[in-house]
Amino acid sequence: MKFLVLIFTFVFSTAAISEQEVDLGVNMKNTGLAYKNAVQAVGIGGFNTAIDKFITLVETSKKATFHKEAQMSLQGLDKVIAQAKLAKKLANERGLDAAKPALKNIDDLRKKYHELHEPPGFFDLLFGN
Repeated sequence: MKFLVLIFTFVFSTAAISEQEVDLGVNMKNTGLAYKNAVQAVGIGGFNTAIDKFITLVETSKKATFHKEAQMSLQGLDKVIAQAKLAKKLANERGLDAAKPALKNIDDLRKKYHELHEPPGFFDLLFGN
């Protein structure tokens, strides 16, 4: 009986933990670090480790609550994941230099989709958007 209670406790506590809100700020900082490590990698092993971590963190970001433009944000994250997977494929097939354009595309996507969540500037608040 005690064993059964322990099993139920473990299952339900694990489910509750997995349902917790993703701290998007912390997750994005870790994602940025993984991206930086992938860009600066000098060997294919280090690159694969960094890009796999990057992909995992971006997948985690998709579970966050987006208060503005949620559909576009998720679409952007999917595009980033696709570029990261392409970069990994190119790096493994042709070397690290072949992955650089896909990594550049990731940075361009980051800039584009971060604009969705930037707070309004002073003049936007003053004069409207």
